[in-house]
Amino acid sequence: MAQGTVTVNNLNLGQGAFDEIERKALFLGVGDTNKNSVLALNSQSDLDELLGANDSQLKTQVMAAQANGGENWSAWAVPLDVSDDWKTALDTAMQSVSPELVAVCTPALVANDLDVAFAKAENIRTSLGRRVAILIATPGIDDTSESWSDYLAAQAAIVDPVSAYRVSAVPLLHGNNLGELVGRLCNRAASIADSPMRVATGPLLALGSVPNDKDGVPLDNAMLASLDALRLSVPQTYVDYPGTYWGDCNMLDAEGGDYQVIENLRVVDKAARAIRVLATARVGNRQLNSTPISIASNKTYFSRPLREMARSVQFGAEVFPGEIKQPKDGDIEIIWPTRDKVEIYLKVTPYNAPKSITANIALDLTNLG
Repeated sequence: MAQGTVTVNNLNLGQGAFDEIERKALFLGVGDTNKNSVLALNSQSDLDELLGANDSQLKTQVMAAQANGGENWSAWAVPLDVSDDWKTALDTAMQSVSPELVAVCTPALVANDLDVAFAKAENIRTSLGRRVAILIATPGIDDTSESWSDYLAAQAAIVDPVSAYRVSAVPLLHGNNLGELVGRLCNRAASIADSPMRVATGPLLALGSVPNDKDGVPLDNAMLASLDALRLSVPQTYVDYPGTYWGDCNMLDAEGGDYQVIENLRVVDKAARAIRVLATARVGNRQLNSTPISIASNKTYFSRPLREMARSVQFGAEVFPGEIKQPKDGDIEIIWPTRDKVEIYLKVTPYNAPKSITANIALDLTNLG
């Protein structure tokens, strides 16, 4: 004998949206007020009230980021005392916020400062499962004692020995270069797959004055190109094209590495954040098993972030590509090395983008009339 029962369960299939970490930056630097507080900022924030009425190491960069970040810019800032360790402040801030970019306003003076920054980024990845890129300032030129040749040698000494694919070094040539770059990277007028070199994003706003060396020689594009060749991230101008723009955001990856520019790192990190969430939801779930039907189903499941990132938009005759190309057969594989361990391989394919354009013009002198 038995009595009838009805059970209705709500199934969670993991189809919801992922939190957006991208385009959110955390600024760390010496400030005047609210020291060691995590301050939420947006494009309407009164920086004089939050960061103090006077200019400071932190406020200078945040002001530049706010000017270049667009109407929906948002960030966090932690004002520090001169004696504070930015890495400790970062650990504290990470308890309440999760940024994509960490902007360290205290200049790196030696190569070890960059190595330490990379170690901190990797520690965050391995201990918290979070992926951050650290953009750290390097000093601007001392116009009382340095020539441009001296300055180039000093910058080379800082970055040459370093292999750190999650770190970008930004010299404070105009005083607020770090904030200019971070604001540009957070501007929603561009995709995370775009280089900050993208001219269509517009010129830099509120950039500081052009610096001179000890002999009064102004900064020029030749020096900017030399700094860029050292893997530093610097602005640039174009002859007969108004405005100042940016070059690549160079990462301190080793020669031949995949992550020598930030847009490559950003798209892979975005995919990794979403896939980590999906993988966590599959722990101990027999929906993911070694049968052919399960493997096929879970290839679709784990490729969802890639498909979403690949969505393009056509508006009239214009096509605005997604952040990556659509995944195709073979771009995701699921392997079972043992009965309770699974390995998932995914391929992320970015679009090409022109950074050097050559136009060839031919003269047609044939007379057909």
